[in-house]
Amino acid sequence: MKVYQTNEIKNIALIGSAGSGKTTLAESMLFEAGIIKRRGTVEQKNTVSDYFPVEQEYGYSVFPTVFHVEWNNKKLNIIDCPGSDDFVGGAITALNVTDQAVILINGQYGPEVGTQNAFRYTEKLHKPVIFLVNQLDRDNCDFDNILTSMQDIYGSKCVPVQYPIATGAGFNAVIDVLLMKKYSWKPEGGAPIIEDIPAEEMDKAKELHAALVEAAAANDDTLMEKFFEEETLTEDEMREGIRKGLVTRSIFPVFCVCAGKDMGVRRLMEFLGNVVPFVSEMPKIHNTRGEEVAADAAAPTSVYFFKTGLEPHIGEVSYFKVMSGSIKPGDDLSNADRSSKERIGTIYACAGANRVPVDELKAGDIGCTVKLKDVKTGNTLNAKDCENRFDFIKYPNSKYSRAIKPVNSSEMEKLMAAVLRMRQEDPTWVVEQSKELRQTIIHGQGEFHLRTLKWRLENNEKIQVQFEEPKIPYRETITKMARADYRHKKQSGGAGQFGEVHLIVEPYAEGMPDPTSFKINGQEFKMNLKGKEEIDLEWGGKLVFINSVVGGAIDTRFMPAILKGIMERMEQGPLTGSYARDVRVIVYDGKMHPVDSNELSFMLAARQAFSAAFREAGPKILEPIYDLEVYVPGDYMGDVMSDLQGRRALIMGMDSEAGYQKLSAKIPLKELSNYSIALSSITGGRASFSTKFASYELVPADIQQQLIAAHEAEAKDEE
Repeated sequence: MKVYQTNEIKNIALIGSAGSGKTTLAESMLFEAGIIKRRGTVEQKNTVSDYFPVEQEYGYSVFPTVFHVEWNNKKLNIIDCPGSDDFVGGAITALNVTDQAVILINGQYGPEVGTQNAFRYTEKLHKPVIFLVNQLDRDNCDFDNILTSMQDIYGSKCVPVQYPIATGAGFNAVIDVLLMKKYSWKPEGGAPIIEDIPAEEMDKAKELHAALVEAAAANDDTLMEKFFEEETLTEDEMREGIRKGLVTRSIFPVFCVCAGKDMGVRRLMEFLGNVVPFVSEMPKIHNTRGEEVAADAAAPTSVYFFKTGLEPHIGEVSYFKVMSGSIKPGDDLSNADRSSKERIGTIYACAGANRVPVDELKAGDIGCTVKLKDVKTGNTLNAKDCENRFDFIKYPNSKYSRAIKPVNSSEMEKLMAAVLRMRQEDPTWVVEQSKELRQTIIHGQGEFHLRTLKWRLENNEKIQVQFEEPKIPYRETITKMARADYRHKKQSGGAGQFGEVHLIVEPYAEGMPDPTSFKINGQEFKMNLKGKEEIDLEWGGKLVFINSVVGGAIDTRFMPAILKGIMERMEQGPLTGSYARDVRVIVYDGKMHPVDSNELSFMLAARQAFSAAFREAGPKILEPIYDLEVYVPGDYMGDVMSDLQGRRALIMGMDSEAGYQKLSAKIPLKELSNYSIALSSITGGRASFSTKFASYELVPADIQQQLIAAHEAEAKDEE
């Protein structure tokens, strides 16, 4: 395989809804390029892309698959991405390391919520977009309606390059309004028959050709001047205009294919090779210092590892993009993230489970290698003259969580090692060992996302596991002032224990003034501030600790022990054992013994005094509230709103966005536990949502009583 230069390389992501045909398209592209001799199918479980056992089990893409084709002396690196929103991490990874998105649209359904999600990611990353209407051979396909829907959603930037003469079972021909030719295929697909446009299609073809010419000319002043003068452009001028429009996202060309029958795929590949931008034409990436890094083969070598695959009999396969310079087998590089050295072994051009050894990969190229000793997903390797680090891939927040544990408790260590390995493959799996909840929690993008994790653990790793609903990280706080004192006294021969603490607790709010006096039960307590500590609690909120002891009632050296006793009780709140927060504690009096007083005595006295005061201070339980955004087709809006109201959600607003309704709400975390399953059921999988932590708010009184009762019952069971 030849060594391709940066200006001969194009990187492309195939994205779109589940079932839009990305894997089938990838198979036809590989076949057309001669990489494979026979096209596989998802049903027969023999495609290049979906080669992992879990993908073949479920019939869905779970991981992004990297492959390449050589076409007209160009190298096209292509990443076939999962379509399900549960595996969105693969699409986000791919879009960050490629320069062109091809969004597939299922010809049966037109733009779906998955289409909109994919497009939204391209917007955030400013990536060029080509729309590809697939499955034109389905009976209920209506291309004109699909195009109208696309233009309603994405605007006039959606410009058809092709349109089908007919759709349904008889589909076998398109009119290409860029080349102004008719393309048709025999039943086996493959090489097209190229003919003049039939007379009955000429008016429509000319109209769409004129629209495409105008859209291409709009991206270049010189082309626009020529268009105004001559009202036409040459094919090369149109390609140049479209290329510039792709880079600036001012044009979204629309193509037609039937990937399952290999119709239109070759023409698409010609367009990808001839028109879409090269790596060198795209905006430069920034390193973590904010410096631009150009895809320059003459610059020092810098390689970013964006994906890890775990394959039987091989181990870790590390996928990388050459950000600058070039990489060869035997290169010695430094890991900027782990401060280690790495020698590169054989490097490969990717083709799914197959790999082609290569001598060198230049800046902008994508490849893989195996058996690296200390490289993880997200690491950067540099030559000695380079100090780049990259951290440009940002993943969405988790949407679905479950506590996980092995059926055989002795396999916990083995389970954690396996899960952490698998997280290298999919960084949207987040593992949390919660000291607070005493659970190991797996966070993911949806129920199906975690189900695939469980399948792999049980079938690949041979670890039987069970999922449980995770506990909710409630918080406890107080709503009014209260006072308490406690004397700890113990005599057991020799030195005894003695400590007495008098304290006041009150709710704390940021910026409140220091206390000067309190009136409790008609008695006034004057405060004389001797010392103050503000502690930012690691679980959120604050503890403010004030020493107001006068006259030496408690020696200053015992104050740290008193604070420690209070902190211990803050870590296990009196109501439900949850963390407490936003409390101000004023220690104003006490007693000590010249012989028997020590740190332990005052720590225990402070714990008991704080607990007693807390219970009298109008204690309340707080629950985590999340901001929720739901993208839903308009005809499901009523059902979705009704469901949310049953989940104690507060609807904050509604808006229309690109053909879908966007519903904003605030919702308790407890009510999000199975929301991904419920939303999919209500909308037939046509809605999506995102969440973000917002705040802690008081739980309703009836729920507080339920939580306290449940905690008391659990405590009795443990006795």
